[in-house]
Amino acid sequence: MKHCILFLCTGNSCRSQMAEGWTRHLKGDRFEAFSAGMEPQGLDPYAIQVMLEAGVDIFHHQSKHFDILQEIAFDSVVAVCTHAAHCNPAYPGKEPVICKNFDDPPKLAESARNEEEKLASYRRVRDEIRAFVEGFPESLERIRK
Repeated sequence: MKHCILFLCTGNSCRSQMAEGWTRHLKGDRFEAFSAGMEPQGLDPYAIQVMLEAGVDIFHHQSKHFDILQEIAFDSVVAVCTHAAHCNPAYPGKEPVICKNFDDPPKLAESARNEEEKLASYRRVRDEIRAFVEGFPESLERIRK
């Protein structure tokens, strides 16, 4: 039976989508991944672009509110931003919401002088999320403690 995991973020536009994409791509044999947001804002086109560069297609993902997934009994709920962690929604799964904060690529990219600098911000966070997912399930256990 696969470990059912939800990645929760404010807008479900970037970080949580990347985490869902990486989990499906790297750990799909052991994890069933979902993502949702507190205030869905649609997929970030730069997130789609940098994930595709890394061989992961999230183009068909949809930005959605966490209420849509309330019926799923998640084994883990990971908030990938502090705002989502502080909202602390209740889920019918076994685990409380745990927080693994990643920088917000759009916020990082605000000071970019050009397109390449903007993309560099997204790539850095993409790679940090990948490293976190590659460490599953051990990385989940570390942040729970």
